[in-house]
Amino acid sequence: MTGVPAYRMSASPPHQFTLLRQRRFAPFFWTQFAGAANDNLFKFAFTVLVTYQLQVSWLPPALAGLVIGALFIAPFVLFSATSGQLCDQQEKTRIIRAVKNLEIAIMALAALGFLIDAPDLQAGLLLACTFLMGLHSTLFGPVKYALLPQVLAERELVGGNALVESGTFVAILLGNLAGGLLIALPGIGREAVAAGCLLLALLGRWSAQRMEPLAATDPQLRINWNPFSETRRNLRLAREDTVSWYMLLGISWLWFFGAVFLSQFPVLAKDVLRGSEHVASLLLVVFSIGIGAGALLCERLSRGTVEIGLVPLGALGMSIFTLDFWLATRGLPASDPMGLSAFVAQPAHWRVLLDLALLSMSAGLFSVPMYALIQVRSQPSHRSRIIAANNIVNALFMVASALISAALLVAGVSLTGLFLCLALGNTLTLVWLCLRVPELPRRAWQWLRRG
Repeated sequence: MTGVPAYRMSASPPHQFTLLRQRRFAPFFWTQFAGAANDNLFKFAFTVLVTYQLQVSWLPPALAGLVIGALFIAPFVLFSATSGQLCDQQEKTRIIRAVKNLEIAIMALAALGFLIDAPDLQAGLLLACTFLMGLHSTLFGPVKYALLPQVLAERELVGGNALVESGTFVAILLGNLAGGLLIALPGIGREAVAAGCLLLALLGRWSAQRMEPLAATDPQLRINWNPFSETRRNLRLAREDTVSWYMLLGISWLWFFGAVFLSQFPVLAKDVLRGSEHVASLLLVVFSIGIGAGALLCERLSRGTVEIGLVPLGALGMSIFTLDFWLATRGLPASDPMGLSAFVAQPAHWRVLLDLALLSMSAGLFSVPMYALIQVRSQPSHRSRIIAANNIVNALFMVASALISAALLVAGVSLTGLFLCLALGNTLTLVWLCLRVPELPRRAWQWLRRG
């Protein structure tokens, strides 16, 4: 087993938030923030539209969310390998600007889709835009994390990754909230969504224009345009470094874990917590802020290292608080449907919210060190392809989370029982990671002793 050096940084890193004032990082941060917000504004507004407002016989509301999610994820599986090659071969700022140009074109087409008054054509056009926005995110994905080691010193990587991770989840949160609010505006909802999507695309392109050029890491690379053979090659490349491969699988498990929670919030709020749609929004807010807070906390807890000792500690927190989340939700008394104020007035619900906040904070601690370690250990010449391999596996794990969750529910497992299964699965993942990478528990123990 290849060892995991401590990657101690040469000096105390500057506070992570100072990066948001520096041109080498800030334009990129706001570019990716606007893109993530736009993805989710568009997807959520489209889901609400086809669920409540459009009558399309071939896309029933019960399947709309699944179809939209599948179309968005499909490009990650199909084109991540090609995207990783392009990002290694080309100057990254040029790639980002081209992707942002594509986003503007897609959002212009989506605006037309929201505005036309022909339900079948409207749904078909917006589904096509969903696939294209997935392609946009697929092209941007390898740049997102492969760029950071080029613009940040090693001592800044944990803070930079924490900002990107927390910013992504805040953008997801704000995009979902904005999509739901805008599409519900009486009389002008569709026009407001169209304008919002175009505005975010333009803001992302403006921010990308302010980025400084970055040299290509492998300009002589010959592109293999066969996505299937290149996907196999990228996965083999990712497996060359054993520790990085296990960290990649750990990150993919986090996406599995998060996808279960995000997909079940509406049903959990309605059928278990007996709350309104505003309660579902509250769960999303708490979960997103928790992950962001946990990610930002990594810099302070890392103490000048890319500290993978936080990985098992974060995973342990995920298991403990998910288990208590199951206990807290299964014993709630029956009640009439509640609005937000009535929900938060119940002391039992504060335990649910606290568990959700703590398990999501633990997830933030779990993820950031793994991203940073992959960046440090990857060779610059093929770092984007390693990140692309990560995106492929992430997408497969997210698809698996939907299929396994559906199978368990069909088999008779209750919704709260699904969270018990998730806690047990997370504990098994923690044990497996610690057995495969013995440095994880050893470094966690060293970190606790220094505490």
